[in-house]
Order: sequence, then C-alpha cells, then structure tokens
Amino acid sequence: MDLRQLEYFVAVAEEENFTRAAERVSISQSGVSAQILKLEREVGAELFDRSARSVTLTVAGKAALEHARAALAAAQAVGQAVGEVRGLIRGRLTVGMVIGCTLAPLFDALAAFHSAHPGVEISLLEDRSDRLVEEVRAGSVDLALIGTATAAPEGLGALTIVSDRLVVAVPAGHLLAETRRITLRDVVDHPIVSMPSGTGLRTALDEACAAQGLRPVIALQASAADAIADLAARGLAIAVLSESMAVPYRDRLIARTIDDLETPALLAMVWRNTHSPAVRAFLLRSRRAFAGQAPGEPDVAQTP
Repeated sequence: MDLRQLEYFVAVAEEENFTRAAERVSISQSGVSAQILKLEREVGAELFDRSARSVTLTVAGKAALEHARAALAAAQAVGQAVGEVRGLIRGRLTVGMVIGCTLAPLFDALAAFHSAHPGVEISLLEDRSDRLVEEVRAGSVDLALIGTATAAPEGLGALTIVSDRLVVAVPAGHLLAETRRITLRDVVDHPIVSMPSGTGLRTALDEACAAQGLRPVIALQASAADAIADLAARGLAIAVLSESMAVPYRDRLIARTIDDLETPALLAMVWRNTHSPAVRAFLLRSRRAFAGQAPGEPDVAQTP
C-alpha cells in the first residue's frame, strides 16, 4: 500500500461518497475506486459497505481509519521537519489584524516572510481585537496584531509592539484644552467619540471607568482613528485616543493626557502555537520589523 491509497481511503470515509471524495483529491471517481479496491485486496478485507446510497465503513474499515490518518499525519510531519531543516517552510499562515490598524512594519514582516518562504500561503484578515483573540485560541488564526488592555491575553503568547497612555483630544478653545490637570471624571462629563467595544483602547477606557464607578457617554463610535479625529475636530464629541494615535492630528486637535488613567492601551502580536515552523518564522520577522519602533512614532499611530 502507499500513501496515495491511504489518502483516498480517508477521503471516501469522511465524505461517505466516492464522487465527493474524487473531487476532494482532484482525480476521477474511477481512479479513486480502483485504488480503494487495490487497497482492499492488499489488506484482505472490504473497507466500505457499498450496498446503501451512502458509502459507510465496514468493521475493518473503522479499525483502519485512525491508523490511516496517523500515517498521513506522520508523513506530513516528516516532510515538514525535513523542510524546516533545509529552510523550506510550507503550508498556510493566517494573520489577523485589528480593524483600522495600518502598520508599515507588519506589512514589512509579511513581505520579508513571503520572500523567504514562498511556499507558504499567507492570509490576512481584519476583525475586532476580542474576536481575533478567540480565533487565535480556536486555531483558525495563527497570529494576530490586536489592541489590548492586558500584556498577554490568558493562554496566549504575546509580543508588545506599542504601549501608550490614553489621551483626550479636543479642538482649540474647548474647555478641556485649557484645563491644567485632566482626570477621568473630567472626561466623562462630556460626550465621547471612541473605538467600538471589543477594541483594546475601548477596553482600557471602560475598565478604568468601571474601577472608578463612572459611566461614560459614548456618543459616537468609529473604527478608524481618522474618523474619530474628524468627528472631534468638528466639535461633535471629545476623542479618546492613545498618545501615538493622536500624533497625526496635532494640527487640529490638542491632546491632553488623562492623569489618573495609568493603564496603557497596548498593541501586541499574540499567538497560541509556536510548534508551527511558519509561526516561529513569522514571529522572527515581526520582531525584526518592529525593532526600534518607539511608542509614539507616526507609523505606529494606530493602537485600537
């Protein structure tokens, strides 16, 4: 028997249909049937009951299925291990990125990784930070760049990229622009425009307010810092941003640190599984890309 036969056997067992199995492994139905018959002759037993509309495993087939899956997994592991030694990483890497976050170093890391490992299929998706954390935990996303109020979400590894204090940003002439010392209580006396719930910045704000028994009025929400700044500049509400997020808007907004809110908003890369060669390689590229990025630099201005 060979691995091809085992692959077809597993496909038929899981699809319970020769036609669907043939589509899955990209050969003709007759080709799948011929290889299954050959496998059955080699093991000396029928593996499938073909008498009903759907194909079901026989007792012998059920006994063989997990061993066939294990053999295929072992073969894949052998290829991956040899490829890693040779510097050839293959497979798929899914990277998450919080909505509204545009970071040149992340894209630099993706480009460097792709150049070094062209055999890896890269997927990049955007979502809210809280959803990305759950997707990393579930294994549907390998790594994610998220905004968070904690250094490392429970059960995940984390690399902090930016750690910023929160600020209130208001147009010139606003009462808070002239206030010497701004507290969180001063902030909640005004309608606020901020990131949506589920983002790291909003979580930091909500947790700080809850700790002081304050109830902020979130009048407006936007996922992009540009939109938040535009709304605040028009006097519709005061903006709550991180220090680095507020930097590009100094020409129209005055940013003031919220003195009694010391919990920072963090931008971090999080992951669950470092056993994957692709994950380890991308983390290395990310560390290099983000090295030397000081909090507050313009190109890391998005910390949702």
